[in-house]
Amino acid sequence: MTKRRGNNEGTIGRRKDGRWEARYTIQTGNGPKRKVLYGRTREEAAAKLTKAMADRDGGLHFDAGPLTVGEYLDRWLKESVLHTVRRSTFVRYEGIVRNHIASAIGRVKLKALTPAQVRALYREKLVQLSPRSVNYVHVTLHKALKQAVLDGLIPRNVADAVKPPQARGEEIRPLSPAQAARLLSAARGERLEALYVVAVHAGLRQGELLGLKWPDLDLEGGTLSVQRSLAADRSFNPPKRKASRRTVKLTKAAAEALKKHRARQNEERLALGSLWEDHDLVFPNRLGKPMAHNNLYQRDFKALLEKAGLPGFTFHSLRHTCATLLLRKNVNPKIVQEMLGHATISQTMDTYSHVLPGMQDTAVSAMESALP
Repeated sequence: MTKRRGNNEGTIGRRKDGRWEARYTIQTGNGPKRKVLYGRTREEAAAKLTKAMADRDGGLHFDAGPLTVGEYLDRWLKESVLHTVRRSTFVRYEGIVRNHIASAIGRVKLKALTPAQVRALYREKLVQLSPRSVNYVHVTLHKALKQAVLDGLIPRNVADAVKPPQARGEEIRPLSPAQAARLLSAARGERLEALYVVAVHAGLRQGELLGLKWPDLDLEGGTLSVQRSLAADRSFNPPKRKASRRTVKLTKAAAEALKKHRARQNEERLALGSLWEDHDLVFPNRLGKPMAHNNLYQRDFKALLEKAGLPGFTFHSLRHTCATLLLRKNVNPKIVQEMLGHATISQTMDTYSHVLPGMQDTAVSAMESALP
């Protein structure tokens, strides 16, 4: 016979097999759920029920049930990430989950996931990826499991117990002044000549260049305003940080290159007629549409590097080239920080610390001349 203990206090009854069972209700993300506990005696069942309900009332009940890591991550992406971050950030999380986490530990029960399994995942990925990339895997998994803890699905974040691989500092490989001149010489007359000139002279990121629109430019005043960035999925996003939304003074060479580029683009538009899809972009593809990041590198920049005899550089090398050229000419690092859109001056100094020894020599010479 089952004996009720009062509202929300659970029930205890004897089963046909002689054991005692205790039933109580918990609230889950999917609504109320009945739980059953068993004991050889009524006292044992009652003790288990008392503890379980105390845990429930104290928020210590965890109910991941048969949910696997893969199923949970899919739900986390849809319910906790989508529409709460930039589209490009969601795509990055989704790619990491699909390619690196779910494919390795997706079938493991969420409640059974252990630090050892997470540690093994990182070791496996270090064979394929750089430490920095494995760190991205860790950040994504840790963030997802943190949400699972907040949702009451698991008692702890097992990724807390795993030390991720230490990411090495970004390897900076700028072009030398002679190499930069060679690259820009090779770009002369090319359809995207102005893009490369602005990249080297102003230090814009690739997405910022591809997101530029003609109203962002004041070619007579010689300025350029960064208002948006084109993501890898060809969606436009506002600058990620306040410092990234900035106005950059253009060199005369950059302004002239952009004027020529505008005239060339007008000819393209007239030649294509109705086939041209006008988005007012400074650097669209050949039909006026937003240009894919990968196409810029594979179809244009890679060929330009080969033409200039400069293999092995990335498009981001142009941004590093701008910064190092300015710093080596003793431009105030604060000005370089604002020009590049870095969040802090320390980011600029840490990224380009390899340039500092020469600057220190200049500082010593200045001090010696100031105090003869």
